[in-house]
Amino acid sequence: MHRRRIAALFTALALILFLSGSSAAKTSPFEIYEQSVLNQVIQKNKLTVGMEVEFWPFEYADEKGNPTGFDVDIARLVASELGVELEIKDMEWTGLIPALQSGKVDIVISGMTGTLERAKSLTFSDPYFVTGLCALVSLKKAADVDEVKKLNAKGRILALKTGTTADLAAGKKFPLAEIMRFKDETACVREVVEGRADAFFYDQISIAKHQRQNPESTKALLKPFTFEPYSIAIRKGDFDFWQWLNRFLMTIRADGRYDELYRKYFKDLPAPE
Repeated sequence: MHRRRIAALFTALALILFLSGSSAAKTSPFEIYEQSVLNQVIQKNKLTVGMEVEFWPFEYADEKGNPTGFDVDIARLVASELGVELEIKDMEWTGLIPALQSGKVDIVISGMTGTLERAKSLTFSDPYFVTGLCALVSLKKAADVDEVKKLNAKGRILALKTGTTADLAAGKKFPLAEIMRFKDETACVREVVEGRADAFFYDQISIAKHQRQNPESTKALLKPFTFEPYSIAIRKGDFDFWQWLNRFLMTIRADGRYDELYRKYFKDLPAPE
């Protein structure tokens, strides 16, 4: 009797596993699409994009306080091609990934580098812009620094924006230096300008801009020491939206709209490949 009960239990368990497997196998591509963010955006007729609107020239506020910039125009093209309204949610950089994962925004377009570490918890489109980290160096504190590797030394102080790829990379590439973290870009620049920090790491365009604005107190090392592919971030595993966004990027490159935006914001840079 005891053996029969055990056999019956195993039979019931096998049946449950078979039925659950059969149910999963019957999930159609259409049903998967129904659950995608792409479909949800179309159904609600609105695309909500997260970005930190203080990263010139990718996203910044114009004279009237409205978001503008390269990423903003990319977001407008995405919404236009989807045939939906666009809502931009301006938030602190460190809040962008949690907002995406919790569903407060549909996608993030904010000069976000698609790193291998971030790709463990997010899905990224193909790159829409490629740059690299460079250094803004203080003439008051580090006039002798003529290459980035010299900043990896005891007594050197690096000002970094919290949560950026520079922040993530500094511990590995500059383990001997002291790191000071700040919430915003301007605070990091101020530390360098006033001679409290040796250097600030950020993207090539921003570093060149800050050096032009502070020519008497800083110098720029504009040879990138990292690879920074800016990508559109979506929630993990959303294949339908990922495929659509990559097709979108391919399309605007082919029809000239991407080049038009590139010339608008980056006319002093070499043409994209």
